[in-house]
Amino acid sequence: MRWYIVYPSPEESFAAHLTEWVKMQKNLLETTKKLNENIKRGDRLTLIIATRTAFQHMMRTIKAFDQWLQDPFIIEHMPREMLEEVWSTVYEIFTKLLELDIKHTSSFRDHILKLAKEEKLNPLLWPREKRGPEKKPSLHTTI
Repeated sequence: MRWYIVYPSPEESFAAHLTEWVKMQKNLLETTKKLNENIKRGDRLTLIIATRTAFQHMMRTIKAFDQWLQDPFIIEHMPREMLEEVWSTVYEIFTKLLELDIKHTSSFRDHILKLAKEEKLNPLLWPREKRGPEKKPSLHTTI
């Protein structure tokens, strides 16, 4: 009796990989939906950790999408309708993110100015005597 090892075809391996990715994304979506109420009621640290975790996964997902759109196999076979759906959703997310960034940054700027005027800024993090007119707080942007 001979034993044969049957390897999946490249198409089956590729499909299995995509199936696992979708399964992982669905599990994370369900977990996030279940935990959202607890997160919203959490303390500041809980909100920071949850937000950073979401950012990290968003970056991973965006990177995967970007890699897809660089893969000749994918771009050769992806129908225009799917690309239009991706663009439409990305556009919504992108504009929503920009709007959030503008609102959040403006609100935080106003909050910091209010705290400074009331002399309520933490002196360990923003000492007045060491700060001159040329010295600015660190501001991390992508531009």
